[in-house]
Amino acid sequence: MKIRIKGNSLRLRLTKTEVANFKELGNIAEKTHVLGGVFEYHLKRNPAVSSLEASWTGNGFEISVPIEQANQWTDSDEVGFQHIQVLPDGTELFLLVEKDFVCLDNTFEDQSDNFPNPNAVC
Repeated sequence: MKIRIKGNSLRLRLTKTEVANFKELGNIAEKTHVLGGVFEYHLKRNPAVSSLEASWTGNGFEISVPIEQANQWTDSDEVGFQHIQVLPDGTELFLLVEKDFVCLDNTFEDQSDNFPNPNAVC
């Protein structure tokens, strides 16, 4: 699972295997070891939320997904889903969860488990 953080936005991209694991287990997580600690981020099905929602866990964040939305996404060709979460101080946090596509340009990263890029077909 990849993360992109830019300003007040969090974007998660999942490979085919990660989407399958999320469908089966309802939770997927990643860790990045840094000097002095571990940064963690999670994607979790959550029956208590009605829209995509992020929360701080003390050493990272968790994004909760409503069960119906999670099931629809994992069982279809739907690329992803998004939501703008209004934080207690009025700041907006943009959340995006999507399937990871194979890049159309050269890259050094392993893309063997990525979804086929729909733009690769004319």
